[in-house]
Amino acid sequence: MASGFFAVLDDIAALMDDIAISTKLAAKKTAGILGDDLAVNAEKSTGFLANREIPVLWAITKGSFLNKLIIVPVAFILQYVYSPSILWILILGGVYLAYEGAEKIIHGFFSAKHPDNIQENIESLSDENEKEKINSAIKTDFILSLEIVIIALGAVIDQPLTKQIAAVSLVALIATVGVYGIVAIIVKMDDAGYILLKKTKGKGVLAIVGKGLVSGLPWVIKALSIIGTIALLLVSGGIFTHHIPLVHHLAESLNNIPSIVLDLISGITVGSIAVGVYELFRYFVAKLKK
Repeated sequence: MASGFFAVLDDIAALMDDIAISTKLAAKKTAGILGDDLAVNAEKSTGFLANREIPVLWAITKGSFLNKLIIVPVAFILQYVYSPSILWILILGGVYLAYEGAEKIIHGFFSAKHPDNIQENIESLSDENEKEKINSAIKTDFILSLEIVIIALGAVIDQPLTKQIAAVSLVALIATVGVYGIVAIIVKMDDAGYILLKKTKGKGVLAIVGKGLVSGLPWVIKALSIIGTIALLLVSGGIFTHHIPLVHHLAESLNNIPSIVLDLISGITVGSIAVGVYELFRYFVAKLKK
């Protein structure tokens, strides 16, 4: 009886060890996209009023959990029923990310000519604008989560189904907790700085650190805006160059150009086309309504 109990414990320990190994392998494969995920979501989660930062971040985090709760089972079902469908969903998601990146660049270019509009938009952040930004962040997270899950699944596809499910689920959970945990630290770094300044009464090394945190946050947010936009284009471009045969062969023929440059060019090209198509669609819809 006792020996049977310990045998079961031994089997469980062996299974957990296998799952840990599979999870580590999947996490390594998704490390690059997790970095981009962090850059994009950090940029999406900033720019709110100080008293709204944590509520907004929590709303986006809950949306991210829900995304992964949907994506993980659906990915396994589609992998079993018709695996090519995952690729098409991923490519469509890539087009959306490319559109977002290109639209931000185009919008930023025109906003630069009208600097008064930027201040006006910041000051007029209403509840509706906030909800719109949260929804946009959750949609972007969905595409990034989809790629993370697909890459993680591909890394453990030769493992038994139970290990696949456990490893992919753990990677999905780590992605959300890790990414949004770091984002929370970033958006509250100025608060930490004010606490340090208050406790030290503005004197000593910790006071210098506090001043650095407070004065550094605006620069961090600006940097995140740029890095997040580039990450959108790189992620989408990577989807196109790796998963669309024509683009993949073209990229291979240009092997003297770094892959990161090719991904960026691919993302900008598709994104610009997507922006143009969308604007034409809006133009014709507006014409029809008149």
